[in-house]
Amino acid sequence: MNLNNLQPATGSVKTKYRRGRGQGSGGGGTATRGHKGAKSRSGYSSKRGFEGGQMPLQRRVPKFGFKNINRVEYHGINLDVLQRLSELKNISEVTPEILIKNGVAAKNDLIKILGRGELKSKVNVSAHSFSAVAKNAIEKAGGTVTILD
Repeated sequence: MNLNNLQPATGSVKTKYRRGRGQGSGGGGTATRGHKGAKSRSGYSSKRGFEGGQMPLQRRVPKFGFKNINRVEYHGINLDVLQRLSELKNISEVTPEILIKNGVAAKNDLIKILGRGELKSKVNVSAHSFSAVAKNAIEKAGGTVTILD
């Protein structure tokens, strides 16, 4: 037995206190709630964001603009990315699953094909949305455009 592995005998240390059961219990009098104030009273529950009467953070921080809750966020992928994919991976069919597999898009992204760059290979593209420039470029290169729901 050493000083580093000393521990009290089992059952000799109280783990649970019975609060508010008199002075002899060790938690009597104020029942470990301190003196006065809302937190000492029964039935108290703090409201989310309440800071004791101080102006709460969510009201102190300025808010600007308008957040449209119906906004649809698309993950944009340009034509030069599709061209590089078709050259490196020899892909002629581009779907969201293929883009996810190659690390270009994330699992739940809505994909929009954008018109930056040049598309030389014939590629059939399926995506949720297309810009007019990208659509024309894909069809000009001999590929097809499929809009997903």
